[in-house]
Amino acid sequence: MNQHHTDRALRMARWWLAAGAVALLAACSGRDAQLNEFIEQTKAEQGGRVEPLPEIKPFDTFAYSDSGKRSPFVPGGSGTGSNSGVRPNANRPREFLEQFSLDTLKFVGTLQIGSRHFGLLKVPDGRVAQVQVGNYIGQADGRINTIADNKINLTEVVPDGLGGYIERPAAIGLSE
Repeated sequence: MNQHHTDRALRMARWWLAAGAVALLAACSGRDAQLNEFIEQTKAEQGGRVEPLPEIKPFDTFAYSDSGKRSPFVPGGSGTGSNSGVRPNANRPREFLEQFSLDTLKFVGTLQIGSRHFGLLKVPDGRVAQVQVGNYIGQADGRINTIADNKINLTEVVPDGLGGYIERPAAIGLSE
């Protein structure tokens, strides 16, 4: 009887295992059925309307025929600066204070040695340099014109934005 009981339990286990497999397969096919139904509904719907591309208008062309005049596509302006002949002198040797911008130099005083008048400028690293009229300072070819007790006046040569250069006055005031 014990053997009969074991065979019956084994058959029941097989039956439950087969029933579980069938249920699992049915559940999977149910999900596929929903997916297939969604796909069929989507295919049955009418597609949206795509708007046509706008019409492209052709460009108006322009032929530049004034060969005797300045080309608008080549740098070199037509102002007082471009035709004035003002240019930085690229052939002269650069001076020590030309490596600093004017706003980093501080005018700290003057010095008179005999008939020579010097200005004293402090550079960013703390050193003090002597300058006199005619020296160049700053990064825009600034040449010292006058040295007074309260300021140094100079003239810089800067680009005019049209391909040429203009002279611009500048000054460094005495620092407190």
